[in-house]
Amino acid sequence: MRDNEEVPTVIIERGGGGQVGSFVLGALVGAGLALLFAPKSGQETQEDLKERARRLRSSAEERVRDAQKQLEDRLETARQGVQSRLDDVKGAVEAGRKAASDARDDLERRLEKSKAAYRAGMDAARQAVTAGSEAEDGGEEGA
Repeated sequence: MRDNEEVPTVIIERGGGGQVGSFVLGALVGAGLALLFAPKSGQETQEDLKERARRLRSSAEERVRDAQKQLEDRLETARQGVQSRLDDVKGAVEAGRKAASDARDDLERRLEKSKAAYRAGMDAARQAVTAGSEAEDGGEEGA
C-alpha cells in the first residue's frame, strides 16, 4: 500500500489581476482605434451633438405646443357642449314655467266662468222663488 504522502497534489492558482489588466489594455486599444478611424474631429462631433440637442429640444417644444393646443381645443369643445346643454335646460325650464302659467290662467278663467254660472243660477233660483211666492200671495188674495 501506498501512503498518502506519495500521492501527487495538484494546486491551481488563479491570479485576479490578470483580467483587469486585459480589460484596461482592451479599452485603451479601442479608444486609440476610435480616435484614429473617427470620421470627424472632436469639435465637429461636439457641434453635431449640439445640433441634435437643438433639434430634439425644438421637437419636444413643438410636441408640447401641439398637446397644449389639442387640450385647449378639447376644453373649448367641452365648454360649448356644457353651454349648449345649459341653454337647453334653461329653455325647457322657461317652457315649463310658461306652460304652468298658461294652465293657471286657463284654470282661473274657467273658475270665474263657473262662479258666474253658479251666481246666475242662484239669482235665477231666487227670482223663481220670489216670483212663486208673489204668485202664491196674489192667488190667496183673490181666493
